Amino acid sequence: MDQAVLFDEAGRMLAVIALVCVVLLVPMTIVSLIIGIIQTATSINEQTLSFVPKLIALMVCLIVFSSMIAGLLIGFTTEIFAVIANIGHW
Repeated sequence: MDQAVLFDEAGRMLAVIALVCVVLLVPMTIVSLIIGIIQTATSINEQTLSFVPKLIALMVCLIVFSSMIAGLLIGFTTEIFAVIANIGHW
């Protein structure tokens, strides 16, 4: 097996993981920042006040971006299996 193929697929794997994580973590980070500013301004230190909005933001992101994430993961998996099948023909 050529090392270039291995490094190329490892790089694509890291890119896919980064895309999936960014889609979910950026909105949650923005919501956390907004809630943190509100809690600081009002001096309310309620744990559920910071947890529930992040959970809602995660659910909204999963609903909105689930088809994109699934398509990305299915495409990458199909490509990996094609590379594995071609390894035997070298």
